[in-house]
Amino acid sequence: GCVNGKCCSRYPSSPDGGSDLCGELRPYKSKHILTQPSLEIVHVPSHNFTLQYSILTQLVYYQDTVEREHQDSFCIKTQIQVNPNVHVFGVFDGHGQYGAQCSNFVNDILVEILSSDSTLLDDPLKAYTSAFLAINSELHDSEIDDTMSGTTAITVLDVGDTLYVANVGDSRAVIAVKNGDQILAEDLSVDQTSFRKDEYERVKLCGARVLSIDQVEGFKDPNIQNWGEEENEGGDPPSLWIPNGMYPGTAFTRSVGDSTAEKIGVIADPEISVVKLTPNHLFFVVASGGVFEFLPSRTVVNMVTAYTD
Repeated sequence: GCVNGKCCSRYPSSPDGGSDLCGELRPYKSKHILTQPSLEIVHVPSHNFTLQYSILTQLVYYQDTVEREHQDSFCIKTQIQVNPNVHVFGVFDGHGQYGAQCSNFVNDILVEILSSDSTLLDDPLKAYTSAFLAINSELHDSEIDDTMSGTTAITVLDVGDTLYVANVGDSRAVIAVKNGDQILAEDLSVDQTSFRKDEYERVKLCGARVLSIDQVEGFKDPNIQNWGEEENEGGDPPSLWIPNGMYPGTAFTRSVGDSTAEKIGVIADPEISVVKLTPNHLFFVVASGGVFEFLPSRTVVNMVTAYTD
């Protein structure tokens, strides 16, 4: 999974003066660790604060497929539109046979689209939504076969003291909030899966069958449309299937790409949340499902909080 967090050498800056770290993977001690520890700093002059950020990319270990392709990518772009107060952090979790290509495609052009949008600072919500829909269309029209492949996307646009968090899929952003003597974990996004009643009903109206693998294989009653809580039932989640077939089997209800799943309600429309930063906001973490499939938000925040650096 890819993590943008608060721990962490220097990376080169982009020609416009901002830092441009888009999916550049570098070897580290273990072959499963794909990035060096790093700490970058960018100043936000409009509100006189400093933003520190770092990256960690690590391959998930699968016992039966040790050499499995890494399909995640990340992007950090500071000083969007040469503005020292505007920065983007993103994680893209590819899936399917061509998931890596889909992930890198979205990674490559998201910042490009946002950077060229003259309405970005006037209406970030509209610009964000337009960007994802445009990218989805461009991916469909590209040479990449996204019939059964695609990527989720979780991105944070920092404009001065305001965070705009756009989510497509089941990756996640979480922020740490100081509350008295406690540090709380507050989700900045909500996973888009069939565990959510609203998403479940939406894809059902689009013709999707929603079944777990056990239900598909006949071990459980397919008429029982209740799968409990996501953190308790994550091992066999409800997935989406076409009415008369055994595919595509996506466990998320939104993504970029996945043109087959799009026919049964999987959409690229992002859900966007807005957070006004205060001194009580300590750090935020942006990570793929490779992290949050196994670790609750609370645990992730606790892990980061344990380090003073």
